[in-house]
Amino acid sequence: MAAATSSIDWSGSGAMSITRRLTEICGPPFARFAGAADEVAGRPARWVAVPGGPEAAAQVLRLAAAHDLTVVPRGAGTKIDWGAAPEQVDILLDTGRLAGIGHEQPGAPAAEVGAGTPLRAVQATLERTGQRLALDAPSPGATVGGVLATDEAGPLRHRHGGPCDQLVGVRYLDADGQLISAGGGRRGLELARLLCGSQGALGVLVSATLRVQPVPASRFWVVRPVWTPLEVHDLVRAVLAARLDPAAVELDLPARATRAHPQAHPDDPVAAARARHPSMFRRRTALAGAGSLAVLVEGGPADVHERAERLLGVLGEGATVEHSAPPWWRRYPFGPGETALRVEVPITDLHAAVYALRDAAGGPVPIRGSAGQGVVHAALPGSLPPERVASIVAGVRGVLLARHGRCVVVAAPAPVRQAVDLWGELTTLPRLRAAKAHLDPHQRLAPGRLPGGL
Repeated sequence: MAAATSSIDWSGSGAMSITRRLTEICGPPFARFAGAADEVAGRPARWVAVPGGPEAAAQVLRLAAAHDLTVVPRGAGTKIDWGAAPEQVDILLDTGRLAGIGHEQPGAPAAEVGAGTPLRAVQATLERTGQRLALDAPSPGATVGGVLATDEAGPLRHRHGGPCDQLVGVRYLDADGQLISAGGGRRGLELARLLCGSQGALGVLVSATLRVQPVPASRFWVVRPVWTPLEVHDLVRAVLAARLDPAAVELDLPARATRAHPQAHPDDPVAAARARHPSMFRRRTALAGAGSLAVLVEGGPADVHERAERLLGVLGEGATVEHSAPPWWRRYPFGPGETALRVEVPITDLHAAVYALRDAAGGPVPIRGSAGQGVVHAALPGSLPPERVASIVAGVRGVLLARHGRCVVVAAPAPVRQAVDLWGELTTLPRLRAAKAHLDPHQRLAPGRLPGGL
């Protein structure tokens, strides 16, 4: 491995020589020795380089290759603690100056965006021409490169898929600093999508060409209080069976939402009246302690209004139509220092997965995510001992195995990361190992960040 064979004199002239060369490449303000905050999942870096363009970034990678140094890309750092810690971080390559949006004609089907561009800046720019990306990653301040590198999806994944599905092509740097364009055909697109979720371990993203679409003329959220996973299961099935083309079906189930909620009788005249007159619903407020199921519908005003009315009938007593998203929308249920889990399971088994998580944890845990896709996140307290977290994760995986689901530890305190298998069984590991061997045979790019220690 590169880190193991590096012959740099870290305390003497060798380290200063690397620093001077990085300064020549990036400019005096944009190359330095790393500070206390420059770490990746707890692994400290030696240098930070902020190249001003693709050629400068390529030179940084060539310098690293010449001296057998490891390189880990960093965008805004919103997810820098996700996943496994790299084995070593010699150069932290900050993509903040690899930013900008290509000059596309209004109405063009795609736009090229620099990897270091904040997603919200891209959306604000496109919105001026009535367009948007179908990306709504929850991490505030996330860059396009970071969203792609972690394959971070938000509620819109229900209708439009994840970031990988929005790709038309990418430009990236390989481990030797060669600039490569991928896309424009099936094989090229397969390579581009391979970089999604690779956390910079297969290549350094320079820019991405992404599909754009018109901003919907109208949006409504139909929200209903919920208490139990089984109740959520029945409601989600009803929503999907109604074929109302929702843009998102999201769930927020706090740990406190355990009280059973009595259902209205189907012949209840008051419930029927509320279904016919949604304005009555808007005067109702969410019941204390309840979770929420929220369905987003987008499109033309008349069409969206009609679908929202129908959803009121599908969701039944307690449903309301809102013109803005619930406060928890597009937010994770976990915070800094907690153990974050992602559960992926067929939607027909989502309730079983949530019950399994409760059983393993000894009580309810906060759940939030895309119930309509069977992808949700959960939070465990950061104070739990690592062996207890390992036991919980193992228990959930045992239930999910027979249901074709999986549980991934997204982020966790360092002791938990060391004690727990973050990914569990991964059928794509042989393909991932082959890709790493082909694209980064010397393991210079974020070594250890991928499953299997790759």
